[in-house]
Amino acid sequence: MAAKSSSHPVTLIPGDGIGPEVVNAVKEVLAAAEVPIVWEERYAGAEVFKKGVGSGVLPETVESIRRTKCALKGPLETPVGYGEKSANVTLRKYFETYGNIRPVRELPGIRTPYSGRGIDFVVVRENVEDLYAGIEYLQTPGVAQALKIVTRKGSEKICRLAFELARAEGRKKVTCATKANILKITEGLFKRVFEEVSKDYPEIASDHQIVDNCAHQMVMRPEQFDVVVMTNMNGDILSDLASALIGGLGFAPSANLGEDAAIFEAVHGSAPQIAGKDMANPTALLSSAVLMLRHLGELKAAQTVENALLVTMEEGKVLTADMAGGGREPSGTKAYAKEVIKNLGAAPKSFPRREHKLLKMPVVSHAPTLVKAADRRPMGVDVFVETDMSPGVLGPKIEAAVRGLPLKLAQISNRGAKVYPNELGVESDPVDCARLRFKMTREGDALTDAVVMEVLSRVSSYAVWVHVEKLNKFDGQPAFTKDAGED
Repeated sequence: MAAKSSSHPVTLIPGDGIGPEVVNAVKEVLAAAEVPIVWEERYAGAEVFKKGVGSGVLPETVESIRRTKCALKGPLETPVGYGEKSANVTLRKYFETYGNIRPVRELPGIRTPYSGRGIDFVVVRENVEDLYAGIEYLQTPGVAQALKIVTRKGSEKICRLAFELARAEGRKKVTCATKANILKITEGLFKRVFEEVSKDYPEIASDHQIVDNCAHQMVMRPEQFDVVVMTNMNGDILSDLASALIGGLGFAPSANLGEDAAIFEAVHGSAPQIAGKDMANPTALLSSAVLMLRHLGELKAAQTVENALLVTMEEGKVLTADMAGGGREPSGTKAYAKEVIKNLGAAPKSFPRREHKLLKMPVVSHAPTLVKAADRRPMGVDVFVETDMSPGVLGPKIEAAVRGLPLKLAQISNRGAKVYPNELGVESDPVDCARLRFKMTREGDALTDAVVMEVLSRVSSYAVWVHVEKLNKFDGQPAFTKDAGED
């Protein structure tokens, strides 16, 4: 985290829909709290998409964040039918903000079915890898594929960040939630790295939960959690679930942290249906600004602003429409911000204070290779093909085609189930994409690229090959999964 200085340049992105309204509320509160911030207003989102910028992010916005290393942004709209990827995702990738921090804490005056149970945990979500790398293909017109990318480096960075966050906030336990029981290589790698990293933080307890059980536990007994760390998609889904426990996305702040930049944002959308009507709830962005102040080293100011926000909710005198209830008259965004300003210097009566220290960002080697295999042995090659032949017809043709090569057809699979040879009588509804698994006739023989190309050439006489994966054994361990029914 940044050290405290006399003033802090921060890139400010107003956003779309209600974005400018909640951003203005935050600016007013921070100005009243006399936080030394110099704003650089820049643009991203819907209007930028409409100007023909496919990323939704202007070059001058990127340059500003590169210079300030810190941004606060309102919600951005992702238009349907034009533009490329989400501008939010683009910004995260540009600056490798690999850590998404989502605090989940019961708020005073906000009634939920969980009120009074003392919910107070943080979801730490890996933010740039996994399925959100966005690498997808139509292998055939009717079969789509997405590549789930989980790296040793990315896993180590996010796991260390989770433990460092626990240290900074005085938390006692970090839970890792994965689907390693099914995705044994990708989610399994994440789990293994977590277990390795945990040894460097002996004062903090650690445990593992299967992610579907974690979702169940968050609903049944959320108070058991302290810090929960997950891969990207799991973290995306469960962090939204977690926000519902404390009142919804309108109260959900987030920080996107990287080594060279940090981007703070509310989790909620742009809500165009109420834009310009002075109805938006700025709580989530104000809470995100509190996270930003801590990042900037302004710990006292962060506490002052957070306390004023909590007092405003605790007293319930001025609340926006989504917060008011029980016959209370709703107020607008501007009135709510003024009430927060009025409460600067006050402290909540019913909300336990949590001491915060500066978060120490983990240091992980920038070397492209963190894991080197002492022994690498070729096992074969998988070839995905587009075909309308049944496995029973295709199999003998491919076996004959590759005869004489140093590998043979071991099996054909359909979506992870072995269907040729089909000794077990597996019933699998056929699709037009099959995987041919070729294994070396003798383990340890060389598998040259020339042999792989010859396999593809011979296979193409009977089916269109669409994807190829080499099969290896690293340090004695197979680096690929087996199909259902495979020996």
